[in-house]
Amino acid sequence: MRVLGIDPGLRACGWGVIDMDGHRMRHVANGTCRPDGVDMAARLLSLHGLLSNVLTTHAPHAAAVEQTFVNRDGAGTLKLGQARGIAMLVPAQAGLTVGEYAPNAVKKTVVGVGHADKGQVLHMVKMQLPGCDPDSADAADALAVALCHAAHLQTNGRLAAAVARA
Repeated sequence: MRVLGIDPGLRACGWGVIDMDGHRMRHVANGTCRPDGVDMAARLLSLHGLLSNVLTTHAPHAAAVEQTFVNRDGAGTLKLGQARGIAMLVPAQAGLTVGEYAPNAVKKTVVGVGHADKGQVLHMVKMQLPGCDPDSADAADALAVALCHAAHLQTNGRLAAAVARA
């Protein structure tokens, strides 16, 4: 199964694609979308086009997006939420169900600690996906989101199989 992870942002939106085969994970691709445009509408349209190209190129079977981190700047959080809306819209338009994970849940799944720093996330992404070299911290975070979603898909699959056997 191919999984797309997205770390939404208006200036830099990270994406990462992995293949999972049972417990094996393999890096496929990663990158950072840098939307063009001065006004919000143009940036959101650009982000939509860039993420649509990623989806068309890599044809994932599942997708997940990191939830918005709420900070003191309400206007900044709102703008990030709009980028997150585009990040959820693009895979949904392709017929994919989109998983959502809090930043602490992603870090806990990938690193083992919910308050890990970006360096720890990058290190563990590289450990779990040998040969992977994320092109930015945003791409590393997106790969972590994909790994988190893959782990949850595996758990849900085992649970469904156990229920079916019962």
